[in-house]
Amino acid sequence: MDDLDRRIINELRLNGRATYAELGRQVGLSASAVHERVGKLETSGVITGYHATVDPSAIGLGVTALVGIQPSDNAEDNEVAIKLGQLSEVESCYAVAGDEAFVVKVRVPTVDQLERTLGRLRRIVGVARTRTTVVLSTRFEGRPNTDNAE
Repeated sequence: MDDLDRRIINELRLNGRATYAELGRQVGLSASAVHERVGKLETSGVITGYHATVDPSAIGLGVTALVGIQPSDNAEDNEVAIKLGQLSEVESCYAVAGDEAFVVKVRVPTVDQLERTLGRLRRIVGVARTRTTVVLSTRFEGRPNTDNAE
């Protein structure tokens, strides 16, 4: 991966719907050259997908919480992570250092649903305790870090 690939990636992170022609103008390549490079980035696993950014409240997911998962002494982290991934309410899962093995981001419609979800999390084999932080508001999220391109 060279500097041109990094610039293409940064442009796509800012606007995933940009056409190859637009990307070409921004990085100084032809549309066909950008198309070829993007294809290689996708094939090599650098670009893993494209998605729409949606306002969670607009689709009925008005409650967000960050839940720390402390494993039991005999827990297998991979097994716990697989079980966490099976809960549709779990949007993201991070393996972390410290007392907790994971921090998960949960999105649900209501506080009542959050309570039910926390109960489901606690019933996962290998989960000893949870620690929940309810998000009051989101100042920014999913902001692309494009500093490494310059």
